[in-house]
Amino acid sequence: MSTPPLDPHRSGFACFVGRPNAGKSTLTNAIVGTKVAITSSKPQTTRTVVRGIVHRPDAQLVLVDTPGLHKPRTLLGERLNDLVVTTWAEVDVVAVCFPADQKPGPGDRFLVDELAKVRRTTKFAVATKTDLVTPEQLGQHLLAIDRLGRETGTEWAEIVPVSAVNGDQVQLLADLLVTRLPEGPQLYPDGDLTDAPEEAIVAELIREAALEGVRDELPHSIAVVVEEMGLREGRPADKPLLEIHANLFVERSSQKGIVIGHKGSRLKEVGTAARHQITAMLGTPVYLDLHVKIAKDWQRDPKQLRRLGF
Repeated sequence: MSTPPLDPHRSGFACFVGRPNAGKSTLTNAIVGTKVAITSSKPQTTRTVVRGIVHRPDAQLVLVDTPGLHKPRTLLGERLNDLVVTTWAEVDVVAVCFPADQKPGPGDRFLVDELAKVRRTTKFAVATKTDLVTPEQLGQHLLAIDRLGRETGTEWAEIVPVSAVNGDQVQLLADLLVTRLPEGPQLYPDGDLTDAPEEAIVAELIREAALEGVRDELPHSIAVVVEEMGLREGRPADKPLLEIHANLFVERSSQKGIVIGHKGSRLKEVGTAARHQITAMLGTPVYLDLHVKIAKDWQRDPKQLRRLGF
């Protein structure tokens, strides 16, 4: 008796987009099953294109996380938008996230209009945060998403409601994304969860810790640069210590005061939170040395943007 042929292996790229705070990073983390993209209650926290990699026997799904698209006000904003649109044209599926607890608004329409210009890419609509609404509200939300697609000439290949927090339909979404990938071999070795270099992940985790609990004026104004990172010399092999020296850059001295806090209390909290996250992510105890510096108006200065990695 001959064995039935196995389904061909698929591999490719998918990307979650949506207004800031639409639940994109949380969804990426839920599908990959570990923390790869930073999640924060502050909008506009993702700047680097973080890829989460899902390894399955039948497929390899690479998730690309782009910054939220928004009407740019600074040079940094323009560079981020260019990055977004380039990414959309290069991936196999773009999934637009519409949080179920908010009506699709002008920001969503702006985004879907921009996406409509990218012809070849398959488009999904994802209703996120379904745990926050009643079934009736969700029904209305799904109709509104469908209507937005029709009005902008965007054909949704799938409309999928999910809750990343409860895990509802997360697996279904992953399965549907996989069906849209081209046939092909693995793109990354087994065990890789992200292709971001460790320094980039560490910088993002420090930045996430610095953003938590800070007033709204800071999010765009913090950049983190890891100056040095390596294992401390002279330690026994079974007791390694990863030494990290990093600078947090803000634009003004008033912001520096906010990040450092009264007698350094705030910076100490940031260091502790970041250290726990980095240790969990890299599996090695961490010594973290943080300094806050001022890079005046860096978001508008091309030279400083380059120095800070944008």
